[in-house]
Amino acid sequence: MLVVDDNKVIRQLIRVNLELEGFEVVTAADGVECLDLVHQVRPDVITLDVVMPRLDGLQTATRLRSDPRTGHLPLAIVSSCTPYEVDNGVAAGVDAFLAKPFEPSELVRLVRQLMERGRPSVFDGRKSAGRAESAAG
Repeated sequence: MLVVDDNKVIRQLIRVNLELEGFEVVTAADGVECLDLVHQVRPDVITLDVVMPRLDGLQTATRLRSDPRTGHLPLAIVSSCTPYEVDNGVAAGVDAFLAKPFEPSELVRLVRQLMERGRPSVFDGRKSAGRAESAAG
């Protein structure tokens, strides 16, 4: 897992919640750091905040999708998920969206779903809060 967010507290919150569920997590503070790390870390899933310095989440998603080495990676936006972010995220090739603030269980469910399915159709974590998902690790 690669978690990209400029807010250190949010990065740590996401990291701890995923590590408690058995995921290995590496973090990056912005899109530039993400692009530097992605080939070393080789993550199964990447979560991206939208508003970040240097390179935002939508630009990062576009660059990841345009690179044949990373174009297949499941990408999730973890942000405020405004209509602008969702529309532009879909256009950039983002697979899923999770609105902040979120419940840790929603984050874990989203990451598991992305890992199990590879690149699913667009999944909006806000709409599935009541659905039971499989808990495969």
